[in-house]
Formats: sequence, structure tokens, C-alpha cells
Amino acid sequence: MTSTPGTAPGTPPGDRSRLRRRAGTAAVAALLLAGVPAGAAVSADAGTPRTATGPQGQKLTVSATTGLAPAGQKIRVQGEGYGLTTGIYVALCKDNGDNRVPSPCLGGADMSGGSKTSQWIVPPGDPYEGDLASAFGPGGTFDVEIEVTEKGDGLDCAEVACSVVTRADHRAAGNRTQDVRIPVAFAGQEPGEPGGGEGVDVPAGTVSYTPAAEFTTAGKPLDLLLHPDSKKLYVGADNLPDTADVDERGLHVLNPEDGTSESWITQAPGSTGALRASAAARIAGPLPGDGVVYNYPLRGVGSAKSGDQAASGVWLAGSTITDIAPGTTPDTVLVAQGATLSEIGRATGTATRTLTLPGGTRFAADPERGAVWYTDFTGGKLHRVDLASFTVTGSFDLPGGPGMAGFTQTDPATGAVWVGVDRSVVVFDAAGTLVKTLVGKDLARDAAFDTETGRAYVVWQDGGDLSDPANDNNGTLTVYGSEDFAPAAKDLSLPGNHSQAGAASLAVEPGGATVFVTSPAEGKITRLVRQVSPLVTHAPADLTAKEGEEVALTAEAEGTPEPTVRWQVSTDGAQTWKDVEGATEPALTFTARTAHDGYRYRAEFRNGVGTTRTAAVTLTVTPATGGDSGGDTGGDTGSTGDASNGAGSTGGDGSTGADGGTQPSGGSTSDGSGSTGATTGDSGSTGTATGDPGSTGTTGGSTGTSGGSTPSAGGSTGTAGDSGSTVGGGVAGGTGTAATSGGGSLAATGATVMSVTLAAAGLVGTGVLVHRRARRRTEGAL
Repeated sequence: MTSTPGTAPGTPPGDRSRLRRRAGTAAVAALLLAGVPAGAAVSADAGTPRTATGPQGQKLTVSATTGLAPAGQKIRVQGEGYGLTTGIYVALCKDNGDNRVPSPCLGGADMSGGSKTSQWIVPPGDPYEGDLASAFGPGGTFDVEIEVTEKGDGLDCAEVACSVVTRADHRAAGNRTQDVRIPVAFAGQEPGEPGGGEGVDVPAGTVSYTPAAEFTTAGKPLDLLLHPDSKKLYVGADNLPDTADVDERGLHVLNPEDGTSESWITQAPGSTGALRASAAARIAGPLPGDGVVYNYPLRGVGSAKSGDQAASGVWLAGSTITDIAPGTTPDTVLVAQGATLSEIGRATGTATRTLTLPGGTRFAADPERGAVWYTDFTGGKLHRVDLASFTVTGSFDLPGGPGMAGFTQTDPATGAVWVGVDRSVVVFDAAGTLVKTLVGKDLARDAAFDTETGRAYVVWQDGGDLSDPANDNNGTLTVYGSEDFAPAAKDLSLPGNHSQAGAASLAVEPGGATVFVTSPAEGKITRLVRQVSPLVTHAPADLTAKEGEEVALTAEAEGTPEPTVRWQVSTDGAQTWKDVEGATEPALTFTARTAHDGYRYRAEFRNGVGTTRTAAVTLTVTPATGGDSGGDTGGDTGSTGDASNGAGSTGGDGSTGADGGTQPSGGSTSDGSGSTGATTGDSGSTGTATGDPGSTGTTGGSTGTSGGSTPSAGGSTGTAGDSGSTVGGGVAGGTGTAATSGGGSLAATGATVMSVTLAAAGLVGTGVLVHRRARRRTEGAL
């Protein structure tokens, strides 16, 4: 967006004159500061303390705002101008944005008076004044100390934007007039911008999954496999009881995008070798290029690919197959028949190796590390089988003892084994050491891993028995980091997914962008797609520009879906914000005007997951350089005159003012914008000026004391440029020339040095008078 010349986003009418008045005040402040004795402390760390203004003019100051110690640090908080009718809390809180209560907070709503992490301030005479709360001082002031930590009391400033705030106490909890916020950051963070921006409703970069489609074309789904080569979705299915007109048993091949059926293999060899309709119970793994190996009830091992009319397969002797996985060679398969583990030839069904364990039904193979992990849920044991020797090399206790069978899966990347037991998932490392127990609200039914992102996906099913208070008929999908086990996505509720009609299963697309979850009870497969709330990848920085310059603020964010952006501006120190009209592009460009000095800007990114904002940045606008034509504000500072002859130069090219006035040695004439001068001895006066088009020159400064010769009184004509010159070594002086003789320095004349502070204080009255005159002229011109 490019603004109309002379305006900028957020510029209210009449602000240009207010900015001109600010320049003269700044000059006085600079002179007063010059009078501070050397070594006097102005600020222990000028970059860290911050002050903010509240909606009713309150001033809040925090002694330290960046690099705070995560384990705990004391900070000083001061305020003034607070109303004397409402009590407040002072605390570190989650910053929820404008007109939203800051919460949660360290220390909570402390009504005991004993908290170190929050303070309660009340009006004088309040019933709680004393041990519970301290009272405001004169003018609604307070000065307290609080202790802040990165985490505590439900607040985690590593995940959300935090601020030191004041807010109305519990007796006026809905009162937002006392909200004043100053963003803070702990070591390793940027203020208000943890993790790529300030997440308004969820932390920036929050991952979640949302249903994108439901497939009901594969009967009662029992198992899933997304083929790594053909990318087809293979579904092992049984028949749905409520579809009597169709027998849906078999191996279904679906298009993973829309669920349309590409193939359906219904026939497989039975005990006699004759083909018969058979369900596909469990999928062992993929065949090269396309197709899968799978188990069909009760003891069948088959293989098929899309387009086949029937599966090829063998029928095993012995008991029912309870689990199946790829073997150690392409021609073999591992089969569990209860507690018996065998490796068989796929073409013959003959066992090449067999091992019987004390108990068990389910297992997971880790060919990378030559291991099989065999789970005995009834006996509460986990056994490790070495694939090379086909012997048990370790047995480990399942926490909690015997439990309901869920699943056994190995993480290909780490070798860790994840076992679902009842409402928990227990994780053992590759050596058999228990490293983590994850507890859910539902039954742990299946797990899948994405090695590209290092994520582990777990589907939990509700028990489905609504007479049990723990059941609600809804399952859950959870995502964890496979190494640190930290949640890697928001939990997703799976309505209607319960275990009464069979266990749910999972398939994850490499990269984790898409996840497929079965619900046997509903006869459907849900396709879930990943969403990510906006994460700021490029944020704007504080910017300084000169009057009339084109400035650009840029911000970028990534997210899924692609986030939109809008720019916002605050004219009151980030207390309130409004949208910049039409500013919906990554770059915000406009012409800088002095009226925008101190304005704060931020970009707000939105998508369906959440809203993320960049940290607010400040625009500083300085007067234009000399030679400017004298627009809304004056030009740059004029040059420094020669102390020996007092000849000052003319700054800017504004109109010529009225009678300048007479100065003694080194005196200066300032323009009509409200300059103030200070003369030290014989070296002349110091003038400051911010030019105003067509203003009348006004003499500023005092007469120095001559060290020898008498100064001649020469009149000079003040020229009202953008800013005048400084004569005799002054700064930001007025324009004009003065006839002098016998100038010289303080050392040459031996003049008495006047107090800079006293002189500056005496000039304030002059400055105010000139400002008032300039204001009348300026307002009349608008």
C-alpha cells in the first residue's frame, strides 16, 4: 500500500501542529540534561526499562523488560496517574491483547497480601489497606517490586506473549480502564514475540489437524497402509452388519485424495486352496512398486496389488494368526499365532524358524536393529527377540502389570518401542529401558511414525460403554515428538470413534501433511490435513526516517492455510490499535511525516488456525535536511557560525521573518517557531529553531559579557528557514547575522560562566510564548 503524499496510516487530523510543538520542548530538555553533573545516573540500562501509557493517561514503568532470568528475577514496577477509586493488581500475565483481560497471571488474584509475584494496590482508606494491600501515593502513584519467572501458575511465557500489567482488582474484574501492559521477554526471547510472533488465540506455529474428507467406500475398515511407491491407500476391511445387500469384505485400494475405489480384491485361497470371500484383517507391509502382504482370517497369508482379481496366498497350520510383519528376506513373513512366533515362506507357508514364548499375541519388528518386540499383555511383559539367533535376549515388565491389549509399534528412526496398554502408551528405548509413559483419556489403539518430521501419532478410542462415566463415545488423535515426547500438535477429538466394533488404525503420509484414521464402528476413514497457525518468518524493525521520505515496513509469515495479513497502527503507545485502511500486503509503504513520529506499527497474520502478530515497532520521524521548501515542519539545523566574527549562516529556504533583533558578540537570532537560547559568557547564545513557513523572527538568548572590547550592536534580519544556524558554537541556532568585535572564547575573555541549568530554566518561558504564537499561526493555516 502507498499512501497519499502528506499522509500516512493512522494520521489523525491536526497532528502535524502537535509534532512541531514537540521539537522546541525537546531542545529545552536537551539543555536541562546538559546541566546534570558528570557521573549522575540517568538510567542503569537505557535500553531495558520501558514506560507505557494507559487508556486514562496512567504511566507504568518497568525496570527490566528483556533478558529476564527464566528461573526468577525481581523487577521494579512504578506507576502514576492511576485513579483513586479502583484497586489494581500488578503482575506478570499472559497478554491477550487490547480490551481483553490479561490472564493467567503469576500469583493469580492475590488477596492474601503475601505474594511475591504480584502486588495489590488500593485507594487510600480502602478496607483492604494494610497487611493485604498497599495504598496509592499522591497522584495515584505506586512503587513496588515483584518477582517474575518464565513459568508458573498456569503461565508459560516461553509459549505465549507475556507482559507486566496493571489491571483492576477482583472487585471490578470487568473494568478494562486500568489495563496497562508492557511486553517482557526472558533470556532467549524477543519481547512479545516468542516463537515467531505473538499468538493471540494459540501460540504462533501451532500445529493442528482438521477433517478434510470422510471415505465410506471400504466397508468396515480394519487396517491401513499408504503405499510408499504407488501412493495408493490400501484398506483391509470386513463387512458392515447394516449393509446386507453388499458384502464388503476384502482388500480395498482407494485414491487417497477423494476416497474413490480403484480396486477391490474380495477373493483369497482358503484351507483347501479354493478361492473364497475373505476379509483383510491386518496388513503386514508393502510389496515393491505396488501391492501389499496381508493376513486374512483365520490363518491366511496373502498378497495382492491394485487391479488383481484375487489374492495369491497360503493357509497355515496351527492356531489363528494374531499379528503379521515383513520377514528378514523379501520372500518371507513373520507371523504370530498366539505365543508362537514363526518366519515362513510366503509362497509355501512353511516355517523356517519358530520360537514359543511364555505368552503374547502382538509384536513389532525392527529390521534396522535386528529385533522383534513381543508383547504379552496378559502377563504384563515385553520380550525382545534377536532376529539373527531367533532367541529371547531380554524380558521387561510393563508398568501397571497386565492390561487391555492395544498395540506394539517400533519407531524406525530411534528403535524405541511404543506399547499401548489400556489408557496409556509406555515407551521403551532400543535397549529396553522404560523412558516415558503417556496417559490419555481413551484407550490406546494404534501408533504410526513419520521419520521426516520426527513425529509419533497415536489414535485413542473411546470404550463406547456409556454406562461408564469415563466414556463419551469420542476418540482422540494425539501427536508427539518421537524423541522428547512433547505434544507436537493440538489434540483432535474424533467424534463417534469407539472400540465396540473394532480397533482404530492409522496411516501417515510422509511429512505428516495428511493422516488417515479408521473408525470401524462408523464404517469410515477420515482424511485429516495438517494446519499451522501463522509463524512470523520476517518481522519489521524500528525505523527512523526524515520528513517526506518514503518508508517501507515488511513482514512475512508462514502457515497452513496460507495466512492473510493486515497492518495496524497505534498512536497511543500500543495501548489501542486500529487497522490501516487497505493495508493487506506484506509491505506497508507511505510517506513519513512528523505527525507520525512515535507511532507504532505491527502486522497481524490470520488463517483458520489462529492469529499471530509481529512485535510492535516504532517509527521515528526527524526534520528534513536543509534546502527543503518549508512544508509542514522546518528543515534541518543550520550551520555553526564562526565565533570570531559571529557570522551565522542561514538554514532552510523559508520566508524571511520580521525584524531580527540586535545581539552582542556571537549572539544569534532564532526564527519564529519557538527557539530558546542560552548564552555562556562571551561565546554567544545558543538557539534552537524548528522553522515555520512565513513566521516572524524572534530574538532568543542573552547578552554575553565582553572580555575586552565592546561589542558593536548590529541589527540582523532573521530568516525563518527550516531551522536556523548556530552562531558562536551553539546547537540548532536561529538564523541571522550579527556585527561583532572582540568575540573570542571563554578562555580568552575570562567571562563568568552562567549556570546552564538556570539559564535553560529561564528560557522555558520564552519558548512557551513563542510556541503559543507559532501554534496560532499553524492552526490558522490548516
